[in-house]
Amino acid sequence: MKYQVGDTVLILHSGEEAVVTDIINDKMLMVDVKGVTFPVYMDQVDFPYFKRFTEKKITPAKKEKQYIDDVRKEKRAEQNKVEDGVWLTFLPVMDTDEFGDVLVEELKLHLVNHTSAAYNFTYKLHYFGKPDFQLKNMVHPLEDFYLHDIPFEDLNDSPSFEFNFSLSEANKKKADHFESAVKLKPKQLFAKIEELKQKNQATFSQLLFEKFPDKVHEDKPEPGRFVAKGHKIYDASEARQHLEPARSVVDLHIEKLTDDWKHLSNYEIMSLQLKTFENYYHLAVAHYQPSLIVIHGVGEGVLRNEIHDILRLKKEVKSFVNQYHPSFGYGATEIFFEY
Repeated sequence: MKYQVGDTVLILHSGEEAVVTDIINDKMLMVDVKGVTFPVYMDQVDFPYFKRFTEKKITPAKKEKQYIDDVRKEKRAEQNKVEDGVWLTFLPVMDTDEFGDVLVEELKLHLVNHTSAAYNFTYKLHYFGKPDFQLKNMVHPLEDFYLHDIPFEDLNDSPSFEFNFSLSEANKKKADHFESAVKLKPKQLFAKIEELKQKNQATFSQLLFEKFPDKVHEDKPEPGRFVAKGHKIYDASEARQHLEPARSVVDLHIEKLTDDWKHLSNYEIMSLQLKTFENYYHLAVAHYQPSLIVIHGVGEGVLRNEIHDILRLKKEVKSFVNQYHPSFGYGATEIFFEY
């Protein structure tokens, strides 16, 4: 290997010197230039010794005395002048097998902040809805933050990359927090990697948010108006007493939901099933249930996948699992809540 970790190299197109921080594969390096880390191809760098030798004179000319007030102040180049949001960036680490085929071994994940604000964040990785990895930290303005590596074969397990952001410096005009998630399907991932190879690029990114959202001010209704119209006003602490009873098991088979279902289209059936699921999900949360079993059947898995996609974005869901059950087979998902 021509280069080793810790070597000083010259970036050919910019003339800057960098330090090698990682060997990605036999074609790419990860380098650091003044605290900014990024990948480069090996043919884009070289050792800086020739440049240093040709730039330096063997007998340096005698310098005139110069005072501090006469020194011209150096202008620092502003990095990433365009603020285009916060991104989740994937760097495929590739290698070549004995047959000459290019294989992806793993993905390196970075949180890239292209805004002028700093954010506290909580990052969670789920596979099939089960938590696998969690990280809490802060990303500074106009900087990137290394998260972790993911083995390439694990991307077949329906990964979900979930973030909860809040401003490091409180702003009354901005929201208290903002949630965002990225879900990669295998077909999309393979297409992205093929596109990288064709364009000779190193990374691809998914936008998490462009601008941190403003705080939503809700108009508080005056209770007197509703009382005058005959509406009942309940104490919030007693609200659960007036709710519909929750269920520990919800059967979403269409024949259990309506007798007149044979004339419904597939879209109408799915809409009714999802509406019923949302209703009993919210009831379970309102009653602080520890868990809920949703019977969705096996079939082609369309309803199950829709429900799983919804659950991945619910903050009250600790985990959920679709495994064999003596009463439901593989046709049910059990949801576990945390409050």
